[in-house]
Amino acid sequence: MLEKVLPLYGISNTATVQSFGSGLIHNTWKINDQSKEYILQRINHEVFKQPSFIADNITGIASWLEKNHPEYCFVAPVKTKDGESTVHIAGEGYFRVFPFVKESHTHDTAQTPQQAFEAAKQFGSFTRVLNDFSVENLKITLPDFHNLAYRYSQFEEAVSSGNRSRVNESEKTIHYLYSHNDILSTYQQIISDKDFKLRVTHHDTKINNVLFDKDEKGICVIDLDTVMPGYFISDVGDMMRTYLSPVSEEEKNFDKISVRENFFYAIARGYLEEMGNELSQAEIDHFVYSGLFMTYMQSLRFLTDHLNNDTYYGASYPGHNYIRAMNQVTLLQRLFEKQGEFTRMVTRIRLWH
Repeated sequence: MLEKVLPLYGISNTATVQSFGSGLIHNTWKINDQSKEYILQRINHEVFKQPSFIADNITGIASWLEKNHPEYCFVAPVKTKDGESTVHIAGEGYFRVFPFVKESHTHDTAQTPQQAFEAAKQFGSFTRVLNDFSVENLKITLPDFHNLAYRYSQFEEAVSSGNRSRVNESEKTIHYLYSHNDILSTYQQIISDKDFKLRVTHHDTKINNVLFDKDEKGICVIDLDTVMPGYFISDVGDMMRTYLSPVSEEEKNFDKISVRENFFYAIARGYLEEMGNELSQAEIDHFVYSGLFMTYMQSLRFLTDHLNNDTYYGASYPGHNYIRAMNQVTLLQRLFEKQGEFTRMVTRIRLWH
């Protein structure tokens, strides 16, 4: 398979290839070709139905940055001998190659507030430098990815038509999520409010999508497959959802789920250091809401999949998606408890800037 791909990029057949990273969506390899290093990926065509859309978005952003912000560190794809950034091998799929950033590494979890700060700063910087990029030029690689109204309608359909025994067993959790549909109402207000700007949004701000240098400083953001027009609440919310708790969405012991104030402060400081002057007052006022938005949406998605017999995420053990849903519901409850405190933190950060 790879012997068909590498020559197209001018990589020799003596290059060494090894599996790389912990990503769940694509297959990823690291290539060593004498003194040059690359990252090779096979795009998951089941998730991303239009791989050419990803290529168009990334190359479009790369050329715009090269012209308008040449100082910005952007890992652009390697072109083939024919000038293509993505190749299709019949029966094997779609492939692309990136240069490997020397002395860079990633983290699977946010282990320190400093890491959270650096990551938030990088995601903020990415959106800031692209502030004048025309978002209408971006193609939609995952339709309705962070459309809460759509996710809520999927949830309602699952409650109505899903596995009846699972629906009955989940009655308390279903009621809890229905009782907080004001989060949906706020989202619907946001998308119709001119004070909320459609921006170049990453949409997948887990910390492993940031490259760090040997001194633990952020270098740049990576994995741009989900870059689409969106609202800042997606990027800030996903950082809050995945950095604030010391345990992941897979944790079964809900007593371990907490919200770390110093990590929130780090996210807010890092992101606002870059985006504070770009956001409207209405956006600033919804900074804390971002975490509720993303955590509520993920609660809906996990429970929806449980009620639909695990057709989307799959399940490693019976009730896996129900446990994931309850994990996120617990995190949502913890976020509600911290709402006032976090709002005051944002106000303090804004005053200092």
